[in-house]
Amino acid sequence: MRVLGSSVLVMEALTMGFALLIAMNSSDSWVLALGGAVAILLLLTPGLLRRRAGWILGSILQVPMVAFGSEVFAMYFLGGIFALLWIAAIVVGRAGEAARARLTPQ
Repeated sequence: MRVLGSSVLVMEALTMGFALLIAMNSSDSWVLALGGAVAILLLLTPGLLRRRAGWILGSILQVPMVAFGSEVFAMYFLGGIFALLWIAAIVVGRAGEAARARLTPQ
């Protein structure tokens, strides 16, 4: 579960970084600073995925990813895809952990 979630978050951070490059000429500095803060949080959050707070923070960070579409229109689409991948990581990860628990001898 953590591997899937971590990979989604790191790819989101890279995508946000590229979106910041696109928005650099047309956006205000505070928007770029906010986007940079989101990108940094996306890079740091995989380290917190051992706890429930990491998963909650990762879920909260999906909102600004989609909302950055107001600056770079493609982020509406990309943020939505990443939000779906985040949900899939949670669902598939839980199913995988449940299957592993059933197969592990006690």
